Amino acid sequence: MSSSPSAANLLALLRRNAASPAVALRLFLHLSSAASPAPPRSTSFLARLLAAQPAAAADALLPRLLRHVLSFPDPSPHLLALLSCSNVLPLRLSLPAFRSLRALASAPPPPTPVYNRLILAALRESRLDLVEALYKDLLLAGAEPDVFTRNLLLQALCDAGRMELAQRVFDAMPARNEFSFGILARGYCRAGRSFDALKVLDRMPSINLVVCNTVVAGFCREGHVEEAERLVERMRAQGLSPNVVTFNARISALCKAGRVLDAYSIFKDMQEEWQQGLPRPDQVTFDVMLSGFCDAGFVDEARVLVDIMRCGGFLRRVESYNRWLAGLVRNGRIGEAQELLREMTHEGIQPNSYTYNIIVSGLCKEGKAFDVRRVEDFIRSGVMTPDVVTYTSLLHAYCSKGNITAAYRVLDEMAQKGCAPNLFTYNVLLQSLWRACRTTEAESLLERMSERGYRFDTASCNIIIDGLCRNSRLDVAMGIVDGMWQEGSAALSQLGNSFLSVVSDSSSRQRCLPDRITYSILVSALCKEGRFDEAKKKLLEMIVKDITPDSVIYDTFIHSYCKHGKTSLAVKVLRDMEKKGCNPNTRTYNLLIRGFEEKYKSDEIIKLMGEMKEKGISPNVMTYNSLIKCFCERGMVKKALPLLDEMLENEIVPNISSFDLLIKAFCKIADFPSAQIVFDAALRTCGQKEVLFCLMCTEVSTYGRWIEAKNILEAALEMRISIQSFPYKQIIAGLCEVGEADHAHSLLKLLIAKRYTFDPAAFMPVIDALSNKGKKQDADMLSEKMMEMADYNDDLTTDSGKTIPGSRKHDHAKNGQSDWRALLHRDDSARTIMKITKRVRTGWGQRGNVYEHKQLQSDDFYVLENTG
Repeated sequence: MSSSPSAANLLALLRRNAASPAVALRLFLHLSSAASPAPPRSTSFLARLLAAQPAAAADALLPRLLRHVLSFPDPSPHLLALLSCSNVLPLRLSLPAFRSLRALASAPPPPTPVYNRLILAALRESRLDLVEALYKDLLLAGAEPDVFTRNLLLQALCDAGRMELAQRVFDAMPARNEFSFGILARGYCRAGRSFDALKVLDRMPSINLVVCNTVVAGFCREGHVEEAERLVERMRAQGLSPNVVTFNARISALCKAGRVLDAYSIFKDMQEEWQQGLPRPDQVTFDVMLSGFCDAGFVDEARVLVDIMRCGGFLRRVESYNRWLAGLVRNGRIGEAQELLREMTHEGIQPNSYTYNIIVSGLCKEGKAFDVRRVEDFIRSGVMTPDVVTYTSLLHAYCSKGNITAAYRVLDEMAQKGCAPNLFTYNVLLQSLWRACRTTEAESLLERMSERGYRFDTASCNIIIDGLCRNSRLDVAMGIVDGMWQEGSAALSQLGNSFLSVVSDSSSRQRCLPDRITYSILVSALCKEGRFDEAKKKLLEMIVKDITPDSVIYDTFIHSYCKHGKTSLAVKVLRDMEKKGCNPNTRTYNLLIRGFEEKYKSDEIIKLMGEMKEKGISPNVMTYNSLIKCFCERGMVKKALPLLDEMLENEIVPNISSFDLLIKAFCKIADFPSAQIVFDAALRTCGQKEVLFCLMCTEVSTYGRWIEAKNILEAALEMRISIQSFPYKQIIAGLCEVGEADHAHSLLKLLIAKRYTFDPAAFMPVIDALSNKGKKQDADMLSEKMMEMADYNDDLTTDSGKTIPGSRKHDHAKNGQSDWRALLHRDDSARTIMKITKRVRTGWGQRGNVYEHKQLQSDDFYVLENTG
C-alpha cells in the first residue's frame, strides 16, 4: 500500500486546511516527494491559496513551494500548473517558475495561454521590456501567438510610445478584433496623433462606439474641435448615437483647453434639449464641468452649478465636494472652503484625507508664513487625522520659503505621531538642503535615512545631481553620472564617506541608473553655462545608452540658444529634432517664438506660426501672446488687436496676459476708448474679475484719468470685489489734486457703506481739500471717522497680531512706507489737520465713547461699518 495519499485525498486535505495556508503547505511538503510527487492539480490549488495571502506571507511561502516542485523527477507539469494561475501570482514569483520550465531540456514549450498570462502580468507591472522578451521567446519556442497575444504586444508598444512599430505589428496581424483597433487608436490619441487614430477607425469593418469616443476625445484634447464635430456627425449618419461618454469627452477636453464657456454651451444643451436625442448629464458631466469652472476662475458660475447639483442629487459624493473644495481653495476662498467642510459634515458626507489635504496644500501654496502657521493649527485642532501627504505638503511649504528649521520640526512631529515619512518626504527636504548649499545638513539627513532603512532611488540621485549643478559643481555631477552606470548610487561616494551608508546596498546598483531626467538636468546645466559642445556630447551619450531624447531635451537646447541670442542655431535644433523622429510640439515652437519676440522680429513669429499650422501643431494662447507683445512693444498695437478675434476664431481663449498687454499698450498711447473695449471683452471672456478690474483701474490711474478710475473702482465695489491691490488711495488723492474733492468724498462714503476696511491715510487728502473749501463740518466728520478706524485697526493688531483682509495698513508697514500717522505731520495744511484732530479727540473725551457720539450724526454713511 502506498504511503502517499491519492490525488483526490491530497486535494481534499488541502481544501480542509484552506483556512491555514501555512499548514496546507507543510502537508503538501510532507506528503509529496521525488518518489511520490503530488498531482499537478494540488500544486495549482495550493499556489492560488498562497497567492491570496498578504504580500509578506506569499513572498515567504511561494518560493518554498517552487523549490519543492523543482525536486520532482519531472517538474514540468507542476511548473505549468503554477503558471496556469499566473494571473493571480505576482510577476516576481511566476517569472522564476517560467524560467525554470524553459531551462528544462526535456520540457515541452509552454502553451500560448501561459505566455499570455505572463505578458498580461508584465503589462500590469509596466514591465514593457519583459513583454517584448516574452513575445520573442514565444516565437522561438514555436508557439503560435493568437489575437490576444498580439493585442497585448500592441498595447505594450503603444504604452511605450513606439507607435511606428505598433503600426507594423498591427498591419502584420493575420487576424484582428475590435480590441486591436481600439488599442492602436487609443495609442495614437495618447501620443497626440488623433488624425492617425482616425485612419485606424476608417479601417474598421464596422464603426465602434468605444473607438469613436476615444478619437473624439483625442481631437478635443488637441484642439481639433471641428474634426471632433465631424466625427460625431458621422456617427449619427451611420446610426450610432453619441452617448454621454462622447459628450463628457468633449466637455472635458474643452475645459482642459480653457474653453470653459464652449463646454458649458454643450452642457446646457444636454440639460435643455435631451428630448431632441441628446444624453442627459450624469455625475461625471457635472463633476467635469465643475472642475472646468473652478480651474478657469469662474467661481460665481461654479457656485450656481453647485446649487444645481445640490438640487438634482449630484452633490452626494465626497469626490464632488473635493472638486468644489479644491476650486475654492485655488481661487483664494479659504473661508468658503471651511464653510463647505461644515456642510459636508451636516449632509453626512465623511471627508477623507484628500479633503483635508486640499485645504492644507492650498493654504501652503499661498506662500504666506501666517497661512502655514494656520495650517499647523488646523492640523493640531483635531478636526482631521493628518497622513504622510498632509505632513509632506506642510514640509514642502516651509522648504519652498527656505524655512528649514520649521521643516525639521514637521519631520519630528511626524515621528511623534507615528506617521512614517516616505522617500518622497525625505526627497523634498533633501532637495531644499542641496539648493540652499547646506551640504553638511544634507549628509546628516542621509545618515538619518540610513538609520531608518531607506535606500536611494534614481529620483534621490537626481536631486543631488541637480543640487550640485545649481551650486556650481557641474563637473562633479557629471562624474557621478558617469559612475552610476557601473556603481549605481554608490557613485555618490565621490561626495564623501557619509554617503556610503545609504548607497552600500548592492541592489541599488540595479535600481539607480541614470534616466532621461538625469540627462535633462546635465544638459540644462551645461546649456545655462554656454557649454553647448559638451551638452551635445551628453545628447549623443544618451542615444548610445539607449535613452531616447524627448522633446524636453531638444527644447532645452532651443531655449538656451534663444537666451544667448543664437536664434539661428535654435532653428537648426528644431530641424534636427524633426530629422531624428522627435516631433516638435507647441511648447517647442513657443520657446523659439519667445526668442524672436525678445528681438522684436514679428515677421519671423508670423512665419513660425504659419509653419505650425502646416504641420498640424496648434498654437496656444502663449503663442499669440508672444506676437501680441511683439506688436505692442514696437508700437503697433493696432495690428495686435485683431489677434484677439483670430484667437477666438481658432477656438483659443485669451487669458489675463493677452488683455493685460493690450490694455497697457492702448493706455500708453492715450487711446483709452480702445482700452475700455478690450477691458469689456476681457470681462466677458475671463473669470478673474478682480484681477481685470485692478488692472484697468491701475492703468487709467497711472495716466491721471481719475474720474474713469473712480468709476471702475465703484463698479468693483458694487460687485463686492476685494480692493486690497487697488490704487484707491492714489485715486482719492488724484481726484483731490484736480479739484474733484466731492467725487473723492463720495468714493470714501461708498467704501464705508460697503463695509470695506481700508487704510485710514486715504482720508487725509479729502480732509485737506474739504478744509480748504471751507467745508469744516464734513472735514470734522471725516477726521472722526479716520481716527475711529485707525483705533479699531490698532486694537485688532494689538489684540491678535492680525490685520483685517482688505486693509492696506499692514502692507504699508511691510513695504517700508509711512503709515497714516506720518501723514498727520506732513507740511501741507499741517496746522489745519492737527487742529481738527485735536478737536475730535477732545470731543470724544467730553461726550463719552465713540459709539454715543456717532448716534448724534445725521449722515448714516458714517456709522461704524468698517468691520467687513
